[in-house]
Amino acid sequence: MNVFLIGFMGSGKTSLGKKIANKLNRTFIDLDDLIEGKEGKSISELFSEKGENYFRQIEKSVLLSQSKDKEVVVSLGGGACCNEESWKFMENNGLIIYLKEKPEILFGRLKQNKNQRPLIAHLPDEDLKEFIDKKLSERSIYYDKAHFVYEKDKSSFKFLVKQINDFL
Repeated sequence: MNVFLIGFMGSGKTSLGKKIANKLNRTFIDLDDLIEGKEGKSISELFSEKGENYFRQIEKSVLLSQSKDKEVVVSLGGGACCNEESWKFMENNGLIIYLKEKPEILFGRLKQNKNQRPLIAHLPDEDLKEFIDKKLSERSIYYDKAHFVYEKDKSSFKFLVKQINDFL
């Protein structure tokens, strides 16, 4: 069974995903890396050249192309889980963990590297806070359906790994 990590950009899906994969003795897959490999372009280039809608279609296609029989840890982009087809695929093929982070923490992290994130690169800091709140609200209908919500300020990494092992 796969482990799918979802959450807003800057929530730590990649770094935590690598740690989880290591603890579970599984391969770690970053969906954005797969997309860049398939398309031969960076995520930023895809957004600027083809737009967000094209990117979301590729993102969904790459997710759905993952083998159902794998036992991997997959880190998804912040919006990758926010459609019914992707959600059903993940729900039927693994454990979905929402890495929940406070908006003010996300803001602090994202304002430091806005230029590397095409959805926010153009936003002044004062608009970034509003963007985070708006997107978190929009995406909450998916994020909140996860099998498990992990807030690292409320529980330990050891507890998270135990919860995953118990589920699997």
